[in-house]
Amino acid sequence: MNNNNFPNAGARLDRLPTSRWHTQMWFVTAFALLVCWSNGIGGLVGARLIEIGWITQEGLASFSSLYTAGMLFGALIGGIIGDKIGRKKSILLYEIIHILAMIGAIVCPNMELLYIIRTIQGFGLGALLVVLFAGFTEYMPAVSRGTWSSRTSFIGNWAHPISSLIATLIVTIGVAPELDWRIQFAIPSVLSIIAMVLISNKFPESPRWLEVQGRYSEANEILNSIEERIEAQTGKKLPEVKISNEGGLSSISYGELFKGELLKRVIIGSLVLIGMNVIQYTLMNWLPTIFAAKGINTKDSTLLNTVGLFGAPFGIFIASLIMDKLPRKVMGIGLLVIIGVLGIFYGQLDSLTSISIVGFILFTFIYMYVCFASAVYVPEIWPTDAKLRGSGFCNAVGRASGIIFPFIVNIVLTNYGPSAVFVLLAVVAIIIAVGIIFLGVETRGESVEDIGRH
Repeated sequence: MNNNNFPNAGARLDRLPTSRWHTQMWFVTAFALLVCWSNGIGGLVGARLIEIGWITQEGLASFSSLYTAGMLFGALIGGIIGDKIGRKKSILLYEIIHILAMIGAIVCPNMELLYIIRTIQGFGLGALLVVLFAGFTEYMPAVSRGTWSSRTSFIGNWAHPISSLIATLIVTIGVAPELDWRIQFAIPSVLSIIAMVLISNKFPESPRWLEVQGRYSEANEILNSIEERIEAQTGKKLPEVKISNEGGLSSISYGELFKGELLKRVIIGSLVLIGMNVIQYTLMNWLPTIFAAKGINTKDSTLLNTVGLFGAPFGIFIASLIMDKLPRKVMGIGLLVIIGVLGIFYGQLDSLTSISIVGFILFTFIYMYVCFASAVYVPEIWPTDAKLRGSGFCNAVGRASGIIFPFIVNIVLTNYGPSAVFVLLAVVAIIIAVGIIFLGVETRGESVEDIGRH
């Protein structure tokens, strides 16, 4: 093929059979998501900081909200930069920012500086998650995109139970609280450096993005290399490409996100991620404190938190099996209703055994929804030229809800008790479900190019 020809990147990538190349792309992306767990340890680190007298319960709300504010601006600005400089360069940039911020936390001498460092951590991770999840969808075939994205989320979300298990082990062996939380930042720092090396060596730039930028020669060079590798791996000639019109080059301004059909996607994407952020991060950051309000000691609280979080990979594994079998809207609505009802029941429980069992089940459904929202639905509803900006804006709105909500949780927990927090979360879940009913768009099985033309 003449490298200056229109690449037809979408058609060429969508016709590729499943191969070791797809598995490699999945592994690199999933590993990067797995080890960047500064978000997964927020509540656990916060509990240690309260224990050593660095912050109060109100300070924990600030600690959580500043991190979420960082993630908000990271998602917003990171998406804009990512659509400008490309997927690979932006991933490496945000990895560096996130790693340096985690190293800064390890040596941080006081709480005032840690607030700033925690905000920078949020910025780096907020930007990184947008590019990893949304960018990954550009490499996978339409017919199995939801399954691949779910598998990526499955591996990535082991970060939460693993980091919680590590925290449990640190407590069990008697590490001093003053050192405990620093170790929790050290481990993902080292692992994220390994992830950055893998991305640098194994992760190609997105041919779809290069095509939209008019960089046809580079797109064709990467596509030719991918096709040659897959033919060598499978031992079969690839199917013919269905040639599309060379009208694929487009330029969508940031302002166009807020007009017509794209505005509808901004609204529904934002709603879906508000639901995810409010439910997931409220429990992640506040569950140890909620358990303490129930009179559960630190050791049992940490254990219960860990058991519940093991529902995360289990839920995402189930999601990966059914993601491309159910309409997206049906799946999102159903999960939100189940989470709302089960959450209210969970909030009424007092025995450690029942909290463990129901908590595991609740987290299973919550993380099925997390997978649906962050790894599949919101990243795939955009045309390539606006993918990171659209995903980034919706992620920023979702994070904004996470800035405000911890203070609401603190008021509800203080004045009405732990059960009321779960009633509040149920109300949020039902509101988002209604939003999907009336505004949701269906994307299952459609190519990125077809989605962009709708």
